[in-house]
Amino acid sequence: MTEAREFSAQEPIRVFLLDDHEVVRRGVQDLLDAEPDIEVVGEAVTSEQAMVRAPALRPDVAVLDVRLPDGDGITVCRELRSRMPELVCLMLTSFDDDDALLDAIMAGAAGYVLKQIKGSDLIAAVRTVASGQSMLDPATTARLMSSLRGDDAPKEPQNEALAGLSPREREILALIGEGLTNREIGKRLYLSEKTVKNHISRLLAKLGVERRVQAAVLASQATPPLDPR
Repeated sequence: MTEAREFSAQEPIRVFLLDDHEVVRRGVQDLLDAEPDIEVVGEAVTSEQAMVRAPALRPDVAVLDVRLPDGDGITVCRELRSRMPELVCLMLTSFDDDDALLDAIMAGAAGYVLKQIKGSDLIAAVRTVASGQSMLDPATTARLMSSLRGDDAPKEPQNEALAGLSPREREILALIGEGLTNREIGKRLYLSEKTVKNHISRLLAKLGVERRVQAAVLASQATPPLDPR
């Protein structure tokens, strides 16, 4: 396991901000920059800007707004972490949304906080995730995952639905379960990203679910386990 990093004024936590609201973005930047061991190295207004700027700046922590005009911060988290596995992401949102929290967990986010958070608590959250710890409450996470799995529901209908998938769809579902992005799945299976999206749309319909996070949970419960090859 990687040792927890230590930061200081000489080697501060490098933070990247993504938020489409200027007042929020500037407020967070001023708050973090006032700390001697934290430095905001860049910012973005859209997911497209973030995907270009963040990899070039190599931040330690990305503070990402969940809802954006051209997408969402959870997708940005997933894509950035596929390029920079060492990056930790802290999701920032105005809404207490169970679905968004589940998606953040599946995308590999290290934390999820509301914008109503106190300034001192946000600073503490950045330091916490930068040190390698999680800001996701274990009890809440367990409750949400249990609810999504439907622990009290019979497993037979799920297995029947999985049996109705084509071999290619089962491959893709297994890779979704591993947390891979559409781009990564395409590279693994030598398919275009558009073809992967089409396969995912069909397999979601066959499984009777609307979100890939739900499909990922089904993949993790498959008996026998799905083989991503």
